[in-house]
Amino acid sequence: MTALKVAEETGHARYTYRLRVSSTALTTLEAEWTRCRWIWNECCARSKRAHADGEKCGPARLDKMLTEARTANAWLRLGGSVPQQQTIRDFATSRAKALKDIKAQLPQRQRAGMPKYRKKHAADPTLNYTRRGFRLKDGRLHLAGGISLGVVWSRDLPKPPSSVRVYRDSLGHWYASFVVATTTEALPATGEDIGIDWGVKETATTTSHAHDLPHAQHGKNAAQRLARYQRMMARRKPQRGQPGSRGYREAKRQTAKLHKKTARQREDTGRKWAKKVVTDHDRLAVEDFRPKFLAKSTMARKAADAAIGATKQALIHMARKHGRELHLVHPAHTTTDCAQCGARTKHALPLSERTYTCTACGSVSPRDKNSARVMLVRAGLAPAGAEGTRPPGPPVRKAA
Repeated sequence: MTALKVAEETGHARYTYRLRVSSTALTTLEAEWTRCRWIWNECCARSKRAHADGEKCGPARLDKMLTEARTANAWLRLGGSVPQQQTIRDFATSRAKALKDIKAQLPQRQRAGMPKYRKKHAADPTLNYTRRGFRLKDGRLHLAGGISLGVVWSRDLPKPPSSVRVYRDSLGHWYASFVVATTTEALPATGEDIGIDWGVKETATTTSHAHDLPHAQHGKNAAQRLARYQRMMARRKPQRGQPGSRGYREAKRQTAKLHKKTARQREDTGRKWAKKVVTDHDRLAVEDFRPKFLAKSTMARKAADAAIGATKQALIHMARKHGRELHLVHPAHTTTDCAQCGARTKHALPLSERTYTCTACGSVSPRDKNSARVMLVRAGLAPAGAEGTRPPGPPVRKAA
């Protein structure tokens, strides 16, 4: 299994592969994670003390702490310095982002939280290695400290990786995520444009009937089995402070396995649809929709099952990968504007009203189809309406 995800760095992507970990390598990886977790928790403690004393606790001070700790503690010296240094870098980045949000006076719900202590049984191992901390030889991944791991190469890496993240998921499976510089893989020009509107009844409604994305309902299909496993967990839940029974652990594992399968199904559906849309069209006008507010509505469960945010990101990443022109259209008034004449209704349309009827020109069309055409018009990818006007709205931003 492999997944292609755009990394945080511009012009880079992540290629993720399953790992085959021997018992010896597993013991070494867990010991390495224990050291990195200790360093993270020590950074949390130092940061809190510095904040209480009114002092600064930047990366340079934390680097000095690591040097002193490795000098005084032989147990830390048994591990590689690269993942330990990267742990400090990750902590400093998280802390700086949280402080920046606080300084910007963002609301509490929009802030990045301050780094917290990583508990032994509550945090999955994650180790980051830069180029000098790993190498690929004979199809195997060799990490600093003499750790050798087998990689399931489901596809070739396009270029030598600059870094790798080795981590374990909730099911106990190990993965290696390589950061690789990306290059544009140009597709043949088609001369076609498409407008895309996001929704709940259909995940995506487009100006082309052949490219509409219906609601796949992966979560709904798995709900019955998920409820069964959750009832098993509830019946076998251990007392506070007591270890769970074998049956409880098995039910918990099956629950996590089903959650992961559903997430992969949603990701696979979105990626395949995005590839089809990008292959058949040169320019895309996409609603810049943020589905956060749906989490507080009566449509929360269905909206979460639709995975609008993940599908939108897959489309953006696929368009960037293949060099297609992508326009993100602000969603304001896209459901109340007429794509034909540009007139705007004077009243809000209830969700139960699925047909759009323009009071100015009299055009009638499905509500979502009209919104998809509005995306094209606002992005300047379609001719102006019958009266030479375009629906007014916020400026359109072009995706990088």
